[in-house]
This record gives sequence, C-alpha cells and structure tokens, in this order.
Amino acid sequence: MRDVQHDNSLPIGAGVGYKPQHFAALTDDPGSVSWLEIHAENFMGDGGRPLAQLRHLAERFPISVHGVGLSIGGEERLDPEHLARLKKLTDWLNPAMFSEHLAWSTHDGAFLNDLLPLPYTAETLSRVTAHIDQLQDHLGRKMLLENPSSYLAFVGSTWSEPDFLREIARRTGCGLLLDVNNVFVSATNLEFDPRAYIDAYPLDLVEEFHLAGHDEDADELGRKLLIDSHGRPVDEPVWTLFDHVIARAGARPALVEWDNDVPEWDVLEAEAARATQHMKPALAAAVSA
Repeated sequence: MRDVQHDNSLPIGAGVGYKPQHFAALTDDPGSVSWLEIHAENFMGDGGRPLAQLRHLAERFPISVHGVGLSIGGEERLDPEHLARLKKLTDWLNPAMFSEHLAWSTHDGAFLNDLLPLPYTAETLSRVTAHIDQLQDHLGRKMLLENPSSYLAFVGSTWSEPDFLREIARRTGCGLLLDVNNVFVSATNLEFDPRAYIDAYPLDLVEEFHLAGHDEDADELGRKLLIDSHGRPVDEPVWTLFDHVIARAGARPALVEWDNDVPEWDVLEAEAARATQHMKPALAAAVSA
C-alpha cells in the first residue's frame, strides 16, 4: 500500500470526525470542513471499503488519527500487537497528527471499553512518560496528549491537571490536545472554575482543540453530573469557554466530535461552520499582525 502524499499539517480551521455515512457529502461539498479525524482502531484492518474510502479522503483532506485504545496511563506495558497495527496505519497514511488520551483502559490483559481516570502522582507521571516515549519512538512521530473528562478526583493526587500535563510534555516532547468540552464537563462534576483551569493550562503547547456535546445526569446525591457523550450539539457554555480559550491562545485546528446518534451531514457541517465563526477574530488578527 503506497504512502499518501500531502503537506502533513492540519489547517487552522474546523474539522470533523469522519463517519462512513458522510462519505458522499464530504466528497461532494465539505462546506466549512477543512480536515478530518479518524479513530485509529476503526482502520487497522488489511483492506476493504473502510481503507479504500480513507485513502480517497486522504488525497483531499489532511487527516488526524486519534487513538482510543492504547491505555497510555495503564499499569501494563503497551500492547505490542496494537502498536504494530497502529504503526502500519500511520506509516502508509502519514497523518498530519496523532493523538491519544491521558487515561487507562486495560487490566490483566483485558480491554475495558472506557477511558478511565488517573491519580496525578510521581508514579503515574513516570509511567505515562515512559509509555509516551515508547510510543513516539515506535511510531517515529510526535503525539498529542488529550486532557480527560473527569467524574471523580483522587485524594492522592499531588499535581494539578494542567501542571501534570505540562510536565509530561516537558519530559517527552509531546504536544497537547485541549478538549474544551472535557474541561467544562470536569469543572462541573468536580466543582472548579473552567476559566481558571484554562488560565493555568500550558496553552503554548496546544496544537489542536476538540469540541463536543455532553449529556446531563445526576449523581446519587442529586447533584448535576455531566457525561462526555459526543451525541449532541456543542452546548452554549462550551462555546463560551471556547471563546475564552481562543482569546488566550489564538486559533488552532478545531475538531467537532459527534460519535453517537450521528446526525445528517448538514447538522454536523453547521457545527463546524460555527467553530470556524468563533475563530474568525483570532484568524483575522493573526493575518494582520
């Protein structure tokens, strides 16, 4: 399988997570969408329609590959078979970006279909940095690490999340992916100020933004609980927080994630158009500077 040729960079604009039902619309008229993200684990096969469609799209759009199954924070070693399949994908696709989550999802050789939180301790820091070093060396490319959505906090944590991510990036040379919805979800669930979190975040290391919808629930005490569901439009408070991020950091490639109850193309494209609209002042300021 020959390598895909492109300029190997994401444009500063809006992207969407690729879904096969949107293939025809994307090839006919992508509208505001200037790049695409795929989940690595959906394209690790040896052939068939998914890879054929991906090859076609990669000739037109820069592609960002987002991993959901490496278990970067897990206590076990990174799965060598998973690493090999991931390298095979990134070698031929040559994506503009690769990212993964600050989370764990494996235990005793079993894969748990969830992204689970970590205590922010010296021990966790050593384990995560070792895994990122291994991954970047194996792939021969830089990765971005995404901040999690949190539903609980560990008493034993000795680092704040922004400082923990900053130190991981310092030790490994990785970049950061700032998921704005995850910040808002975590801030609501753990009762902290999302703007203060952004103000403390190492925004100079951020190379990509994520935006998504969330669902509202309640915990056993009746307190509001937000779930990072990726199944509805971006909520208004998240757009407001995104404005604060852009005011502090400027524009970056910004992805709209919608993985469940996937809508018709015009609905998803409208979300991408809105992300572009929110970034316009920062883009105009960058051009005139």
